Amino acid sequence: MKRTDKTCPREFFSVSEHVSYLEPVQIRHLEKAFTDWKGVAKRANSVLARERMWLIFVLLRHTGARLGEVLSLDDTEAFDKSGPLVRLGGGDRVREVPLAEDFYSEVMDILESPMGCGLRGSFFHVDPGYFRRICYARGKECGLPKELVGPNALRNTRAIEMLRAGVPITIVKDILGQSSLDLTAHFQQFSREDIRSIVDSAHQAMRQRTSARNSFIGHVLQITFDAVMAEVVLETRSGIRVCAVITAESLRNLKITEGTPVIATVKAPLVNVIKSLHTPVGSARNRFSARVMRVTGATVISEILGQLPDGTEVCALVSTHRADSLALQPGETVEFWFKSLSVVLNTVQLWD
Repeated sequence: MKRTDKTCPREFFSVSEHVSYLEPVQIRHLEKAFTDWKGVAKRANSVLARERMWLIFVLLRHTGARLGEVLSLDDTEAFDKSGPLVRLGGGDRVREVPLAEDFYSEVMDILESPMGCGLRGSFFHVDPGYFRRICYARGKECGLPKELVGPNALRNTRAIEMLRAGVPITIVKDILGQSSLDLTAHFQQFSREDIRSIVDSAHQAMRQRTSARNSFIGHVLQITFDAVMAEVVLETRSGIRVCAVITAESLRNLKITEGTPVIATVKAPLVNVIKSLHTPVGSARNRFSARVMRVTGATVISEILGQLPDGTEVCALVSTHRADSLALQPGETVEFWFKSLSVVLNTVQLWD
């Protein structure tokens, strides 16, 4: 038994219903509302006021910072001249958050403009209540409720964007300035359907890497073990059950329990084929009725490809002499069988 490479969930996870955040279309509408509102200002004092509100909004939107962190920024020190980043937090908890280069350039252009120079050091120092009211007004223009357009919802939105883009949860934690993974993990939850999708992805990736032609994806249904060996039965989504025998040590080390998602693989030379009315010689815990799709013959070895009722393909490599004696035709029903000891179990890991 072995572990597969870790699989990034990306967009497979669900978000708790208790977390307020914006979907991509909603955040685009809110961004446009802020940009349009800023663009219609005419008087100099109005242009300056709206530029400040807009810049606070986009900083929250792109950094996932807390409102208090942005409003307390000293803009003469927060932005690094040598690179596109902003320093957030204070004391021994200062963190550097990367910014997109085009956005960073836009920020610096505003701060270094004649309009921004008069407020250097205090450009972001505005009343938090006033900023919230501006957010609510822009949200109302988009048909969004208050709980979706406040600073906390913007912070949540940025966190979820990063997680869905495949950013590890530990990095998201650092960018948000959170002290514990527990605080970040509530953004990322996995339903039964999510887990199936993730395992499906791992299954496809694994099939591209392994030499095994036969693979079955499922969850562990039953485990029987003694001091030396363990029998593991997995069940696929369509109800196919595959039995594997592994060492008890492997079972303990990999923490396989009932319900664990696994992938079972069997190399084609370890699979045999018999006519449906025949009885296999020896022990064969795994027997599956299948329809012959094709038989590819060669001088020494022949390949027999079949399809189970649920669409799963199975493959056996047998001697050409054996294949000739079977005289199989496409569409004929046969049984593919293999021993439990021939099954290799692969665990599936998710990386956060």
